Amino acid sequence: MGISHIAVLSSGGDAPGMNCAIRAVVRTALSKGIKVTGVKRGFAGLIKGDFQKMSLSSVGNILQRGGTILLTSRSPEFMDKKFREQAFNNLKENKVDALIVIGGDGSFNGAKNFGEEFNMPVIGIPGTIDNDISGTEYTIGFETAVQTAIDAVDRIRDTAHSHARTFLVEVMGRNSSAIALKVGVCTGAENILLPHEDVDYQRIADDVNRGVARGKESSIIIVAEGPKGGRSYQIQKTLKEEHKLDAHVAILGHIQRGGSPVATDRFVASQMGNLAVEALLEGKTAHVTVIRSGKTTIAPITECVTKQDMNFTEYKKLAQTLSI
Repeated sequence: MGISHIAVLSSGGDAPGMNCAIRAVVRTALSKGIKVTGVKRGFAGLIKGDFQKMSLSSVGNILQRGGTILLTSRSPEFMDKKFREQAFNNLKENKVDALIVIGGDGSFNGAKNFGEEFNMPVIGIPGTIDNDISGTEYTIGFETAVQTAIDAVDRIRDTAHSHARTFLVEVMGRNSSAIALKVGVCTGAENILLPHEDVDYQRIADDVNRGVARGKESSIIIVAEGPKGGRSYQIQKTLKEEHKLDAHVAILGHIQRGGSPVATDRFVASQMGNLAVEALLEGKTAHVTVIRSGKTTIAPITECVTKQDMNFTEYKKLAQTLSI
């Protein structure tokens, strides 16, 4: 028997472009006569049966909206088999044949286990601003987060120049270097501090002082937040106490997650949402829509359930060369 009813949810951290993917899923499915149910608040909503019928009008005028109209959450309960069974029973009761999950590696692990456990066809769509999911070159939301951070750094640069100051600008990226590297290159940062690397304080001080010696009025240092946000304050303290270097801290935080998605995220999310439905209709299950060699395709979900930090680390040398 073919697929006649699909459920779609967003899980984990929100990312600009998720709404574009939801829209593409709904409109592709409805164009083929397939019903679509939206699950509110991710896996938590799956457990509670917080469902809504999706129509063409329910996804109208959402391409430009950040966040996710289906809302999202993190659901530790879903790790418990009895709650996964409850979620499956809710889907079964509503005669849902397949599930599409928009989220990150943790969401894909949950989807993979759920699909295997209850023989439920599942397809994942990668959505996270960190661009750190294995198996894909790109995740929905990354380019918007980068552009948001670039806009903020450009404004901070104006103030830094006006007051001849050094700024530590902290961007998101607990385990990923991607945002920090791209923002650093695009804003001409003097240094980029990656998540799991030791900070070379002497190099920072030398670079800033070298700039001052040639008449440079300001310096921008991009800091990936690392495992614990706010690390810029300790870096600021050490630079002051050990190197007599004054620096101001600006933590961009969650503004990087919000806002209207840029064209790249709208386009990629639309392709991925469409492909997710097409893959289900072709009999695919336990797969994820991915970008490989610049093309949208699908890959086994087993290749996409871990974090990776490879997509932009190749540009570390470029950043160092251009920051002299």
